[in-house]
Amino acid sequence: MTQAEASVSKTELETHIETELARLSNTFAAGVTRSVAWRKGQINGLIRFAKDNTDALIDAMASDLGRPPIEGWTADISSSIAGAEYVASRVGKWAKPRRRRLPVVTQPGSAKVIPEPLGLSLVIAPWNYPVNLVLEPLVASFAAGNVVAVKPSEVSSATSAVIAKHLPKYVDERALAIFEGDADVSTALLAQRFDHIFFTGSTNVGRIVMRAAAEHLTPVVLELGGKSPVIVTKDADISVAANRIAWGKTFNAGQTCIAPDYVLVDESRRDELVDGITTAWQTFYGDRPAESPDFGRIINERHHRRLTGLLDELDDDTVIHSGDAGTRSGDAGADGLYLSPTIVIDPPRDSSLMTNEIFGPILPIISVHDVTESIQFVNERPKPLALYVFSESSKTVDQVLSQTSSGGACVNHTLLHFVPPDLPFGGVGASGMGRYHGKAGFDAFSNMKGVLSKPTVGEHNLVYPPYNDAKQKLLRKIL
Repeated sequence: MTQAEASVSKTELETHIETELARLSNTFAAGVTRSVAWRKGQINGLIRFAKDNTDALIDAMASDLGRPPIEGWTADISSSIAGAEYVASRVGKWAKPRRRRLPVVTQPGSAKVIPEPLGLSLVIAPWNYPVNLVLEPLVASFAAGNVVAVKPSEVSSATSAVIAKHLPKYVDERALAIFEGDADVSTALLAQRFDHIFFTGSTNVGRIVMRAAAEHLTPVVLELGGKSPVIVTKDADISVAANRIAWGKTFNAGQTCIAPDYVLVDESRRDELVDGITTAWQTFYGDRPAESPDFGRIINERHHRRLTGLLDELDDDTVIHSGDAGTRSGDAGADGLYLSPTIVIDPPRDSSLMTNEIFGPILPIISVHDVTESIQFVNERPKPLALYVFSESSKTVDQVLSQTSSGGACVNHTLLHFVPPDLPFGGVGASGMGRYHGKAGFDAFSNMKGVLSKPTVGEHNLVYPPYNDAKQKLLRKIL
C-alpha cells in the first residue's frame, strides 16, 4: 500500500487489510511454508534483497536520518545479512523434533518437542533502524515457517518506499504483505487477529500493542526502550570508557533504543570522564559537528523540539559541550535538523531529562559516591533495555550484573551486545519482553508442541478405576 493509498477511508483500508491477511492465511493453510527448503529460500531472498539494494537503502536512510553511509551499512545492512546467514545455516537443525526423556511412570514410550509455525505474524518496525528492524524479525518469522505482514515506519518514508517496492521481488509473495502508511494503518492492523505480533518502538506504544494483542490472546515480542544506564567505576579505564561511551551515544545521533541514556560515574573520576568524552566527540566530528558528514540529524521537527525542550528546562551551568541546535545545511533530508553532542552535568533527578528516554545526542553525567550507589540508582527505576558497566575489576562487574536487571548488558563497551547473532536480544519489564536473534527468534515465532507417544501393547489397568488398596500402595511408590 502506497503513502497516497493510506489516505483512503477507514472502511476501504480495513477491507484492503482483511483481504491481504486472508490471502496470507490461505497460503499458510495450504502448507506452503512448512518445508525447510521453503524457509531457507525466503531467508536467502532477504539476503539477496539487502545485497542487491544496498546503495538504494543507504541513500534512503541518509535521506530519512542524515545517516553516514558507514552507519547505514554496519547497523542496518551488514548486520542483517550476517544474522540471516547464521539462521539460514542452522534452521534445518532447529526445525527438527527434539527428543525428551520420560519418567518411569510414563514408560514405555517416547517424547519429543515439535517446533511448529504459529501462522500469521505481524511485524511493526520503527524508523531509527528501518532496514535491520524489518529484516531481522522477518528472518525469524520465515525461519519458523510463518506468513508475515510488515508495517514499516512512515517516519522513515524513503526507506519504507524502497522496502515496499523491492522486497516482495525476493521472497514468495504469497507469504508476505507490506502495509505502508501512518498510525491509522497500524491501528487497523492491530484490530485484526494475528498468531504473533513483533513490535519495536516506544514503551507507550508498546502498551497499546499489548492491549490490542490481549483482545485475541496473541503472543507478542515487544522490543521497547527506556533509560539504559552506564556505570563507570573508580577503577575504570577512563580513556577507553570515554571513547566507547561517546561513540555509543552519538551513533545515529543518539536515536538508538540501547544508546547510553545517562552515566553514573564515581565522583573522583567525573571531570576526567567529561573531558574524555568531550575530546572524543571533537576527534570524531571536529570542532563543528554540524558540518561533519559523520554525524547524523534528528529525524523530524517533533523530535527536535522535544530534545531542545529537555535542555530548555535546565540551568545553563549544567549544560556543557555545546547544546547547539538548528538546521544543518547540505543534508539530503528536508530539514537537516541538527543537535550537537551535549553533556549535562548532574541534572535534577526529577527533570524530564532524567525521567524520559532521551533518544538523542544528550548525555547526562551524574556523580555517585561508589558502585553501590550506582546500583541503587538503577534499581530505583524501571528495568532498562541495556546496561553498560566499565570496570577493570571482574568482582565489581559481577556485582553490578548480579544486583541489577536489564534486558541485556555490555561490559567495557556499548551497543555491541546487539551484534552477535547467537546472543538473544530483548527487554525486561518496561523495556520489553521476548527475545530474538538466532535461535531465540526462531523459538519466539514457533509453538513448541510437546508430544508423548505410547505403544498399544502391554496395556495394564493400574491407573484405571476402581482404585483398590493394592493399586494405591503401588502408585504411591512409583509416583
